Amino acid sequence: MLYREAGDFKTSYRDDSQTFPIRFDRMRYYAVLVVAFGIIPFVINDYWANAVFVPFLIYAIAAIGLNILTGYCGQVSLGTGGFMAVGAYACYKLMTSFPEINILIHVILAGGITAAVGVLFGLPSLRIKGFYLAVATLAAQFFLVWLFNKVPWFYNYSASGQISAPERTLFGIAITGAGTSAWAKYLFCAVILFALAWLARNLTRGALGRQWMAIRDMDIAAEIIGVNPLRAKLSAFAVSSFFIGISGALFFAVYLGAAEVGESFGINKSFLVLFMIIIGGLGSIFGSFAGAAFLVLLPVFLKNVLVGQLGWPTDLAAHIELMIVGALIVIFLIAEPHGINQLWRVTKEKLRLWPFPH
Repeated sequence: MLYREAGDFKTSYRDDSQTFPIRFDRMRYYAVLVVAFGIIPFVINDYWANAVFVPFLIYAIAAIGLNILTGYCGQVSLGTGGFMAVGAYACYKLMTSFPEINILIHVILAGGITAAVGVLFGLPSLRIKGFYLAVATLAAQFFLVWLFNKVPWFYNYSASGQISAPERTLFGIAITGAGTSAWAKYLFCAVILFALAWLARNLTRGALGRQWMAIRDMDIAAEIIGVNPLRAKLSAFAVSSFFIGISGALFFAVYLGAAEVGESFGINKSFLVLFMIIIGGLGSIFGSFAGAAFLVLLPVFLKNVLVGQLGWPTDLAAHIELMIVGALIVIFLIAEPHGINQLWRVTKEKLRLWPFPH
């Protein structure tokens, strides 16, 4: 009986249009923030940070970025791994060229550089769409990986071809490098994710987000009613690439510490983030979180159960994971195309009517 609008009165249009109009939703949201920022940093250890929380936070940023482009604007992209590589290498060059600048500034600037690259590769979307646009972004993925492999300037002429994140601090606390604490890595990524999720939620609910959704639903009709397709599509590519670039910078600098473009940002990374938004739900910020959580927790769960508990070989557990993910994608596409987000939405609707029949 707690999940009701009854008695939850609004006295202004601003109150009525807020993200969480029901009081129970707002309390749940505040409770999640308290746990995320007030409890987890004090109890987290290296295993939970490296295996679960830090990759979840970083992949959630990438999933939100791709969801803005694909879920909200309807522009299919298979170049997420390449754009993450742009963010990673941009962050590396900034960190090594300007060591006196704050690491947070480096991450944001890396996102800005990736946004510019994303707009450049988004230009074909003005002429093509659907499968052809997917192939164009896939070409961008391969081109960017080739570029970072073949031009030594990007990895500072290192003999190994790898990039390694130098030690950097924020307010005197190590954020990158071998001596970084688990809570510092987690909190740094969590704050950035919170800010970007808030930004994405407001963008998708505003005029720009409505233009994206109009282009997604029917671009010709959107143009007839006054939506500028050039501005809408390129802005979606820019915002999406900004988010993905920041996730790539964090993935390299905070999570991995060292990276090689082919292994860390290959085509598998693009498909992984795409699977996250398919399973979580296209056109949904919550779906981005749900899909990232699912595909980060699934390998950890299978490893602990199949390898740790049952003693199965690691390679067999990895193959079973791929089979499960593939089966889930097929099931979601057939039975529930809107993913976990739609299941959550239906559950909330039933809670609002309970105990009365639907």
